[in-house]
Amino acid sequence: MNTPSTFTLSAGFELPLVLPAEVTHAQARGTLALLNQAVQAQTEGAVVVDGSQLQRFDSSVLAVILSCRRAVLAQGRTFSVCNLPAHLTELGQLYGVQDLLHAGSADMSSATAN
Repeated sequence: MNTPSTFTLSAGFELPLVLPAEVTHAQARGTLALLNQAVQAQTEGAVVVDGSQLQRFDSSVLAVILSCRRAVLAQGRTFSVCNLPAHLTELGQLYGVQDLLHAGSADMSSATAN
């Protein structure tokens, strides 16, 4: 199925927007639309995107994450990612965007400990 799953909306910083298990070229546009919708619904605080559920993905997920990052930063808000799969981090290095992925990254284990 090419329809992305719904994102977990959070009322504050500590609960991330969880990416679906699959984000390939076929799902990228729909995933970005849902992610942007979730960002608009979460009007305050930092935006954290959680990649822990990602199992099947290609470089399109980088474009989705970076597009979301641009939109969030344009609103003057903080953006971070957490729990990215190792292969996605490697793709980020290959494409030269790893610093953008990890700038302000959150370790959700410490963020949710409170």
